[in-house]
Amino acid sequence: MRAVGYLQTPITIKKAMLFSFFLFGCIALSLFSSGKVMAQGNLLITPRRVVFEGKKRMQELNLANTGKDTATYNISFKQIRMTEDGQFVEITQPDPGQNFASDYLRFFPRRVTLAPNEAQLVKMQVVKSNLLQTGEYRSHIYFRGLPQEKPLGEKEDRSDATGLSVSLTPVFGITIPVIIRRGESTAQVSVSDLKLERDETLITSLKLRLNRTGNMSVYGDIRVNHVSPEGKRSQVGLVKGLAVYMPTASRTFSIKLENPAGVDYKMGKLHVVYSKQKADKGEMLCEAELNLH
Repeated sequence: MRAVGYLQTPITIKKAMLFSFFLFGCIALSLFSSGKVMAQGNLLITPRRVVFEGKKRMQELNLANTGKDTATYNISFKQIRMTEDGQFVEITQPDPGQNFASDYLRFFPRRVTLAPNEAQLVKMQVVKSNLLQTGEYRSHIYFRGLPQEKPLGEKEDRSDATGLSVSLTPVFGITIPVIIRRGESTAQVSVSDLKLERDETLITSLKLRLNRTGNMSVYGDIRVNHVSPEGKRSQVGLVKGLAVYMPTASRTFSIKLENPAGVDYKMGKLHVVYSKQKADKGEMLCEAELNLH
């Protein structure tokens, strides 16, 4: 999932200022925060996930076109399963214990066309909330890029020596999880099966398993610190925005570790902490240690 030229539509000073402020905010978030920006191709989206809980009924997604051509995106919902290795598989029927959120959401617009350096909001609203039961509902909002049409009169000839004409048009798409939560969460998570690995290129990685129980998903950051025999702590690994979605019970994950001066992976121990992000007060969800020999 991941051009012919279009005449660029002039944008007003107001739109240019909006895009400038939005783009600056996205860059700042990507550098200094917990990774609230989702970017792929020339489409920049913030936030990277939407959660409705408590009395929250309305939220907005910010879209920006950072490319040089006008782009159009159709917006719809996808239903997705998370596998144990963290991959996403599209489904049509929910797994046992899984609820789709799309029946309880509406959004506007359903198609956006963005000129270069143009930004736009997509508004989302929870509906039929009286029908929601305690637990979690999840769907993924899908932005699918539409191939650009060639200006009238322009022709493309890609015939090879056999006379066969081939035209390939890449289609770009990106999904954002949208979650509705009702009632108290009973979710708990633990870290297990820690194992240090080193590949043929001498890159050191830590393999682990996140084990989830309860009625909701978990989401947070993983930090890995090396603790020397003398007690010196050095951060050697960080992964932000790691989720275990309902109803998946566990997820395996591998973190590439850094090799700062003074760190010896044959001595001391590794301390792993999985915690909520700063926006959620950074509460620790679980921790574990691996003794090194």
